[in-house]
Amino acid sequence: MNVKRVFISFDYDHDNDLRGNLVAQAKNPESPFSIEDWSVQHQIDENWRWEVRERIRRSDLTIVICGEHTHDAPGVAAEVTIAREERKPHFLLKGRRRKTCTKPAMTLSADEMHKWTWKNLTRLIAEAR
Repeated sequence: MNVKRVFISFDYDHDNDLRGNLVAQAKNPESPFSIEDWSVQHQIDENWRWEVRERIRRSDLTIVICGEHTHDAPGVAAEVTIAREERKPHFLLKGRRRKTCTKPAMTLSADEMHKWTWKNLTRLIAEAR
């Protein structure tokens, strides 16, 4: 199986628990992905941007976990922009089933938010090019 390296983008202030859930899924022996790195957790400045860019470059794709406040998370918006600039595939996962989840500020209208199921996750990773 070709295991893809994933960069996780998420709202650190509100959705760190969701990151933990995705990390746990990566440990599944049947998982088609590994967690390469995740969001850099310090102030957004040029050093932060450089560090994130390097981590995204080393990854095969970015998974954006969307929660209730993702639209207000400047770090997530910056990570999506960097992934696009680096021509890395990305997709959005709805992090909370019973809540209204929002897209990052820099997403395109064509960026669909996908229901977070194992079936969807494995399909989206397989389709990422």
